[in-house]
Amino acid sequence: MEELTYILSGIHPYVTAIHLREKQRTARELYQTINLLTKAKIPLEKLIINDRIDVALATGVNGVQLAFHSLDVSVAKVKFPGLAVGCSIHSMEEGQRVSQNGADYVLYGHIFPSSSKSGLKPRGLGQLKRLTESLTIPVIAIGGITPENAIHTIHHGAAGIAVMSGILQARDPVSAAKAYKRVLQNGDV
Repeated sequence: MEELTYILSGIHPYVTAIHLREKQRTARELYQTINLLTKAKIPLEKLIINDRIDVALATGVNGVQLAFHSLDVSVAKVKFPGLAVGCSIHSMEEGQRVSQNGADYVLYGHIFPSSSKSGLKPRGLGQLKRLTESLTIPVIAIGGITPENAIHTIHHGAAGIAVMSGILQARDPVSAAKAYKRVLQNGDV
């Protein structure tokens, strides 16, 4: 966890959110991770926890990312109105449902071919555009996004991008985060 903390403390000035997607970790381990990150001066308002509303509330992070098997977004928004709630979706129907139920944003993908989804056909920019045109909440594009193709997701309506391996597996994660930020701000690599 020390290596991840080191990387995140270096990249956090260049990203708007850090999504902790540690599905195999216990609530105690996630709580300890959040404490490590705050000691490393990573602001709580940048942190989103995957699926664990209990840990999000106990630590005071900004929000939670829900999946299809999670607590329904409408329950989360009613019971915990101060928590930003995002939902991972894979179709237009899912997007419309979670939007109507109060999601603050959706995470949609995979847009481009991705090693984490090998063998699965990407949804592509056309489907991303149709989704963004049909929803009134922000759509964050994920999957196979590189600095070279990131701007295409924005041109197709995405409010932002989510990147994991493009930063965490880079030789220099800080330079990689800066490259993504530069593309999103200026439109060039």
